[in-house]
Amino acid sequence: MLGEYRIAGRRAAEIAGSVERGVGSGALAPGQLLPPMRELAAELGVNPNTVAAAYRTLRERGVIETAGRRGSRVRSRPASTSRDSLGVEAPPGARQIADGNPDPALLPRLYDAFAVAAGEQDGRPVLYGEAPVDPELARLARAGLEADGVPDGPIAAASGSLDAIERVLAAHLRPGDAVAVEDPGWGRVFDLLAALGMRPVPVAVDDDGPRPEDVRRALAQAARALIVTCRAQNPTGAVITAARAGELRRLIAARPELLVIEDDHGFAIVDEPLHPLAGASRHWMLVRSVAKAYGPDLRLALMTGDPLTIDRVGGRQRLGPGWVSRLTQRAMVELWSTGAVDPAAVARAYGERRDALIDALARRGVAAQGRSGMNVWVPVPDETGAVARMLQAGWAAAPGARFRLSAPPGVRLTVSTLSAADIEPLADAVAAATAPPPVRSYG
Repeated sequence: MLGEYRIAGRRAAEIAGSVERGVGSGALAPGQLLPPMRELAAELGVNPNTVAAAYRTLRERGVIETAGRRGSRVRSRPASTSRDSLGVEAPPGARQIADGNPDPALLPRLYDAFAVAAGEQDGRPVLYGEAPVDPELARLARAGLEADGVPDGPIAAASGSLDAIERVLAAHLRPGDAVAVEDPGWGRVFDLLAALGMRPVPVAVDDDGPRPEDVRRALAQAARALIVTCRAQNPTGAVITAARAGELRRLIAARPELLVIEDDHGFAIVDEPLHPLAGASRHWMLVRSVAKAYGPDLRLALMTGDPLTIDRVGGRQRLGPGWVSRLTQRAMVELWSTGAVDPAAVARAYGERRDALIDALARRGVAAQGRSGMNVWVPVPDETGAVARMLQAGWAAAPGARFRLSAPPGVRLTVSTLSAADIEPLADAVAAATAPPPVRSYG
């Protein structure tokens, strides 16, 4: 069943570790069927309950999955394997349009902001026991959230959107719980759920956000949480409209115990209004990352939510990193206060590039999505072939497999560093890469 690899160990932790080593080394391949618990217990000379405990640990870590009488298998994508590994290495001379990074030219200079923050701490360093969130940063964040119609709630800081999402999921859910997620959606969220041992339930997305009929189906499948992107959805650029938000809020209201997580990573790079779902259920969280507008290396996201959720997150954070650097927080206060970024100008720059590419593709008969943000999603019939042909033409695009669970294939194109001169050649390459093969006639 396992070829030459032999699972070893006498205790549950040792058996689980042996399986993980096999997966990590490649000796146990994705989809590999594991021995039935009683069979492995007899081979190892241990109690079947010991093997059951080991398999349970492996499921919780996202290494294996169990399908009733069909047995336990290594996950098709174990939690230790990031979807980023599906990326395309851009060879010398090829343009990288797969990384999802912002345009460095649109990011603010950080030197002055950190100099101000460091100068403030020279006379009064931040010590243990101080508030985890800078009061002025909390005030600025709350003012912005209130202006966007987000309900009142305490403010907490995390090291990016994914850190915030992980903390909230861990505060409310347990391994095995079902979580409704956008499909296509952010691959890191899929990886996170696998690592937490949670089960993703795919929800289809159109230009207006998650489709209500799919959300209804996910709730019927006992999803305990729903993760959505407010705007600049990755990879499709979808924006939750007012009408769609109303439909979703009505569905959520019928399940008041549902945990709702909103990711507003498009903050300060889009000009689309926010239509939050926050407050439609008892437990909710909305997180705003500053990565796309101010710089990924700041590793700062601000979140708000119901008091219980934020209190749980803060309590667990105190037992780990403690807090997000107050030096970074004070630098962010300086960046916000001095208007270091003009959100309207940034949104306009990305919008012009995105719209130009979508229009150029349309003229070539290629449909594409990209209402907001810095990415364009192109459905394709043959994902692998399209990516390979684009690479041959000098463009490294992101394969849609990084962003899909059950959604149809596609490729993601990041427009952030495109110039006006790039649009037509890129559109030509995409059209050629996605065109059906010519029909040959015989005789």
